Amino acid sequence: MFSGLVREIGKVVGLRGNALQIECAHKAQVGDSIAVNGACLTAISVDSRGFTAELSDESKQCVALENFSAGSKVHIEPALRADSRLDGHIVQGHIDAIAKITHIAHKGAQSEFILQLDSKPLRYILPKGSVCVDGISLTSGKKSASGFELVIIPHTLKTTLFGEYKVGRRVNIETDMFVRNAFSAVEYFLQTRDLTQGADSANFKDSSKDFSNDFSKNLSWAQIDSIQMRF
Repeated sequence: MFSGLVREIGKVVGLRGNALQIECAHKAQVGDSIAVNGACLTAISVDSRGFTAELSDESKQCVALENFSAGSKVHIEPALRADSRLDGHIVQGHIDAIAKITHIAHKGAQSEFILQLDSKPLRYILPKGSVCVDGISLTSGKKSASGFELVIIPHTLKTTLFGEYKVGRRVNIETDMFVRNAFSAVEYFLQTRDLTQGADSANFKDSSKDFSNDFSKNLSWAQIDSIQMRF
């Protein structure tokens, strides 16, 4: 688990096959979990310059791999200890999607970034909710049909790579695990409720069916309590 608070900006030495070599001040140990641009990776070797992490083929498909090229700067966060402060939000290091920065505007003491994101992960982005972008715990702003807005304060611009980001850059996205799980619980409830009411079960064998917008049927407090207990 991580908190989404970047502890250091490291530099990619190189990516050879599945081995990602990082130069940084953090003294890792073999087997440590370390978030690199938000992706939870395992240190497989260490040296005086930093560590080498292993990227699975699945991870290479899920992350913005171009940002792991030699010389690239990356966000580094070691895994949380049980007694660590949780100043951001709970982050698993599992990348859900890749977003694209489509607009940047610097306005006084803040900067606005608009990120384009596919509809499926976008449904888990809530206004004023938590989202992890390239390993940074942030609060989402306005939301549209194609993406969402981030308002970045000067401190974040200074201490992270956001101050160097340009329009067109792709970034790793991890949505809030609690929102995802709540959606899954409600979807499951709606499926099972409709099945018990005599709906055609064949309609629900397709796992691609999206129940996230089926909230026209009002839920009672007892039903909401039932969903929470299952969650």
